[in-house]
Amino acid sequence: MGPSTSLKRLRDSASAHSRVPEGGTDSRRPAVQSVRAPGARPSRPPSGRARAGDPRHSAPTLNVGRVTALFCAFAVFFFTPFATAHAKMSAGFNRLLDAVVRIDVREWSIDEGARRYAASIGSGVILSGDGLILTNAHVVSPRAVEINVTLANLERVGATLVGWDHWTDLAVIRIDMEEVRRRGLVFAHARFGDSDDLFPGETVYAVGTPHGLARTVTRGIISNNRRYFEDTTGVRGYETGVFNTWLQTDAAINPGNSGGPLVLENGDVVGINSRAYVGADNLGFAIPASTARRVMADLVKDGKIVRSYIGISPAPLQDLETFYSLKQNTGVLIDNADVGSPAAKAGIRGGDILLAINGERVDGRFPELLPPIQNRIASLPVGTSVRLTIKRGEQQSDYTVVTEKLESRHGEEWVFEKWGLSVQKVSRAYAREHQFPDAAGLLVVGLQPGFSAALSGLAVNDVVTKINQQPIDTLEAAKKAYDAYVEHPGTILVEVNRNRNVTLHVFKP
Repeated sequence: MGPSTSLKRLRDSASAHSRVPEGGTDSRRPAVQSVRAPGARPSRPPSGRARAGDPRHSAPTLNVGRVTALFCAFAVFFFTPFATAHAKMSAGFNRLLDAVVRIDVREWSIDEGARRYAASIGSGVILSGDGLILTNAHVVSPRAVEINVTLANLERVGATLVGWDHWTDLAVIRIDMEEVRRRGLVFAHARFGDSDDLFPGETVYAVGTPHGLARTVTRGIISNNRRYFEDTTGVRGYETGVFNTWLQTDAAINPGNSGGPLVLENGDVVGINSRAYVGADNLGFAIPASTARRVMADLVKDGKIVRSYIGISPAPLQDLETFYSLKQNTGVLIDNADVGSPAAKAGIRGGDILLAINGERVDGRFPELLPPIQNRIASLPVGTSVRLTIKRGEQQSDYTVVTEKLESRHGEEWVFEKWGLSVQKVSRAYAREHQFPDAAGLLVVGLQPGFSAALSGLAVNDVVTKINQQPIDTLEAAKKAYDAYVEHPGTILVEVNRNRNVTLHVFKP
């Protein structure tokens, strides 16, 4: 499913089924006294020869014209709904097939202090007349250096990244419309359906490019329409699944299917296929269209999605209500309040019960109910004051928390190839976890053997804080120091935070 990931990934066209009315007979039909298959022996009278004019022994006569007319009437009655439904399905479904694309990506990655390039294949679906394609964030990322899209007519065109959101594993790319017009190419675009109306057992189809086999269709059902799981490193080391539930399906999803659509038989897109459960059969997962539609609109508008954060980790209250003297379906357990977060600063702590947000009651009894609660907070503008009603023991109090901008624990990565050093920007979450005074510095994530960084004694998980005695607060500051080194190679002094101790290292050219 595009670039490799620990969890992997789609529809088989099927005819519509007409229902035949049950009960009732046609009073105009002649009564059939006996039926025999070709070659069957006719029945004989009980004794003697059949006598002319004896109704008991005369063979019934068959009115061929009348039977033919009845058969034609039956055929029209039975097959017309079938044909109509099939034609309706084919129109929408065929349009959908013409909107599904193969995506070839060439991108860079980091491996032990070196930059590597790799190619991968994924799927996507065109959802607008101006060439916007929705796919997975793990298929196309900001690391892509070349993106090519193969249309339904097998023509290949270039594309560019529009926006990327690892929290929902969604990305938007746009076909090079200038190239499309210059070459006179055409394409279809699909439409979203309503994923909120899906029910377990409903037939769905997964379409994509499994193992490079373009526009492959598999059929299955919705196994669960509200599956919950989080993956803290599921999208290139980034978190996903925090703010939405997933559609679970048994339609086959294989590597290369990622980013392709999960659709109804009329071609409406109700999900974006994302992953499959490793080691199990027929356990695939898709992002619901209700989430995909909203995220796509925001990515097209701004290229990214800014969310709010207060620093609480919710947990389900199932079977714990009696210990907290709560009625069922009331409140959500606060499992943890991140150190230094707005919630922690306001006095909220792990073990508290969140009863309401801005006066609106919350229900987090089951895991499937947690993503909407987290999304409610994340959807607030950054800097918003939020009133949280908290129960602690027998006391109930209101706390005011001001939201911060949500950041991933996984910081931006970069490679300094001449030093044989790959780093990751220290994120605010990482700094708080390790009780750093701030989020300055670069975390060492890889070293190339034989290069100056490794030879200096630098180690993975060190935090670079200074280069030539200049503070490295940002990744840009380190890039500037590196560019100066490339232009005028010389000895470099690097200051590092290692297990709360300062160590010095010398990079030699």
